[in-house]
Amino acid sequence: MTPANPTAPRDSLVTLTHVIYGLHAFSAVTGLISSAFIVTAFLTGWPSIIAVILNYLKRDEAYGTYLQSHFRWQIRTFWFALLWLIVMILLIFTFIGIPFAWVIGVVTGIWVLYRIMRGWLRLADAQPMPL
Repeated sequence: MTPANPTAPRDSLVTLTHVIYGLHAFSAVTGLISSAFIVTAFLTGWPSIIAVILNYLKRDEAYGTYLQSHFRWQIRTFWFALLWLIVMILLIFTFIGIPFAWVIGVVTGIWVLYRIMRGWLRLADAQPMPL
């Protein structure tokens, strides 16, 4: 929950939040330019894993600032992408589900890219993410 009157975050925390978006973007773009799905590269790439660990380690410092919403946005992006990857994997086990799994993989990858871009742009404008 974001307080009504958020305080200004430290510059170093803003910089770290940019770095975290950059780590997530690096993993997602790796999937975009390789034969992997974007979502699998995003979830299994070491940059995203480091980024989500940093999100958890530093989210208490972001509490009460507009960055709190960015940390929540990044964490939720990671976990919801994982949920859709699990659904995708379960569908692969059935012959009829393979095309659906492929569609879920592509759509989830586009969704991950959207969430990274939207969050990073709002961070650049010092704006919180919507609840």
